[in-house]
Amino acid sequence: MSGMIDVHTHFVPKGWGDLTADAGPDAPWLRIESETDAMIMMGTREFRRIQDDCWSAHTRLRDMDADGVQAQVVSPTPVFFNYGRSGEEATRIARIFNDLALDIIAPAADRLIPFCQVPLQDPDAACRELERCVENGHRGVEIGNHVGDLDLDSAGVVTFLQHCAALDVPVFVHPWDMSNSPRLDRWMAQWLTAMPAETHLSILALILGGVFDKIDDRLKICFAHGGGSFAFWLGRMENAWHRRNDIIGTSDFPPSHYLGRFYVDSVVFDERALRLLVDTVGADRVMVGSDYPYPLGERPVGEVVRKSEFLTSAVRQQILRGNAENFLGLV
Repeated sequence: MSGMIDVHTHFVPKGWGDLTADAGPDAPWLRIESETDAMIMMGTREFRRIQDDCWSAHTRLRDMDADGVQAQVVSPTPVFFNYGRSGEEATRIARIFNDLALDIIAPAADRLIPFCQVPLQDPDAACRELERCVENGHRGVEIGNHVGDLDLDSAGVVTFLQHCAALDVPVFVHPWDMSNSPRLDRWMAQWLTAMPAETHLSILALILGGVFDKIDDRLKICFAHGGGSFAFWLGRMENAWHRRNDIIGTSDFPPSHYLGRFYVDSVVFDERALRLLVDTVGADRVMVGSDYPYPLGERPVGEVVRKSEFLTSAVRQQILRGNAENFLGLV
């Protein structure tokens, strides 16, 4: 198998069962508008317009072929995580979406790689659903970067991550449920500023929360959107760890020690940003991600990697494919 591997894409089923048992007025549902168009609704509020590239394997394969993508990780859309609902309800919904994901990828199971979702607010249920999904053919799991006010260093999430490490199941972390305020309501500022900050905070939680000290390096974990703002501010974290160790010295080592413990995707859109990312986290820790099929994603897929002149041919191939093979256990 040759060609790119895209580790960051999303799906939405064209339809699903009743999700409204205890959801309240903001329950998500899909308003079908045509054979190829739909609107994700949150109660009566329009959330996002989508097309059949969210659910059609045929459309995905057409776009993958056009962009030179050989294989694609297909993950849930975070709005459906349902971490704010009861563990029982979130489990029921996760099962529905996870089973529908297998239907979506079935026409091209050799090229579409399914990642499941889990009820992360209930660690025991999350571990059980992960096991069920892996047995049924899912290759990894996508999680949100927090559960309410609990970040990735909370005891329950750490238990789940330990289970992923033990099962050798890769984890993809996606920001979601960003803070809102009138200042963030303009210009899609939640997506442009809050999303990168959320991801940065969650990497920090794995480091300063001591998670990497507790879980061995079997854990394969990747952060979306180039790891948010982490690469730019690593020096600030490092300085703070040394100068205010009385407050920040909660990890066994300074933040830079943990480079190599996590992956990031390449969807940063700019050669200068990609250079900083490669220089900071390492060429062996960056993988192509596109955020397909959403409008803030990269098309053609992998363009910034292919066009960045500072990359050698060997490193470019590593980012386009080799690192993802390692992350996904394909080698």
